[in-house]
Amino acid sequence: MKQHRVLMYSHDTFGLGHLRRCRTIANALVENFSGMRVLIISGSQIAGAFDYKSRVDFVKVPSVIKLRNGEYTSLSQHIDLKDTVDLRRSMIRQTAQSFQPDIFIVDKEPMGLRGEVEETLAYLKAQGTTLVLGLRDVMDAPHLLEKEWRSNDNLTKIEKYYDRVWVYGPPDFCDPLAGLDVPPTVREKMDFVGFLQRSVNEDVPPQQRSLGDYLLVTTGGGGDGGDLVADVLAAYEHDPGFDQKALIVLGPYMKAELRAEYMDRGQHIPQVEIIEFDMHMEGLIAGSRAVVGMGGYNTFCEILSFDKPALIVPRVSPREEQLIRAMRAAELGVIDMLHPDDSRDPARMLAALRAVAGRKRPSQSAPRVRMEGLPNIVARVAEDLRRREDRSRTAAPLRVIT
Repeated sequence: MKQHRVLMYSHDTFGLGHLRRCRTIANALVENFSGMRVLIISGSQIAGAFDYKSRVDFVKVPSVIKLRNGEYTSLSQHIDLKDTVDLRRSMIRQTAQSFQPDIFIVDKEPMGLRGEVEETLAYLKAQGTTLVLGLRDVMDAPHLLEKEWRSNDNLTKIEKYYDRVWVYGPPDFCDPLAGLDVPPTVREKMDFVGFLQRSVNEDVPPQQRSLGDYLLVTTGGGGDGGDLVADVLAAYEHDPGFDQKALIVLGPYMKAELRAEYMDRGQHIPQVEIIEFDMHMEGLIAGSRAVVGMGGYNTFCEILSFDKPALIVPRVSPREEQLIRAMRAAELGVIDMLHPDDSRDPARMLAALRAVAGRKRPSQSAPRVRMEGLPNIVARVAEDLRRREDRSRTAAPLRVIT
């Protein structure tokens, strides 16, 4: 039996969302297909710190970071951004040529960072590889996404290269391409597979914490999470009698000076424990009473997967993705939302923290929101692999017996 191969691309310029989403899908694929190998191309600085299932591996390309203003820069100050992207482009192409995947899944960016995967897409299409673009449930505000995608001619290129467009959310939650003039041929490729369920890795021993019943405050990667942490700490400082315990996870990308400041402030609040990061966030969320976060895709899926009451304080710039997701989820009754302009008021944040500790679980307030993404992806992959095998048998040359 042929050993099937799936190649995944995660550009990873700011947080952990893209890599964690790819890792979740990769782990599900090898669990369901014996002998399958999955290789993830990632620019994450800490890609090697996560645990992967057997037969999942990654290739690290040079890191590029996205600044708060939306611009990119090379992680190494000694290498020009163009040279870094050229090197990444070459490594991606060489990896695809060596690995020869049956399926290539690109996360979020249709042509990759500054078009770095287009050359690889053209090569793999000529090889007959199934090309899949995976999109979040929410990409960005339509006016922002339309400007970005028009400048890169993304819709034309999706039509040209991709066989499938998977949307990692249900059709009745959000349309990631709402407001764009999407060609009918691209719409036909779109498949709303559903949210990606998360689970606790049973091979990892649970963290033994003395906190007991705690609010988990998570900033994801932490690169833009400083304001949320500051607002939560200010709420606790506003009322020292608020006795709800909290565990604050800063994230690996938070600036060192902010980490030091928050660690120092936390030492003066008995109810609060602060840690820099934990690679097994699923366990921390599963053990919490409720979650306070920014509403990135992965955190939202974890809230749903572990059925946790949640307060979302979304990032509102330079992208509006988290704001749109939070507003839609609040409209459906899944979570409580507090705008960051309001969370800066310690009294309002304190009231929101009190409320979320007693909030209903998502399954009680919005039972229609289900987690079907991973089983649906497994089914789609199985279907594609069967088609490839059928084509291969049909195309096999006849043997002439003499």
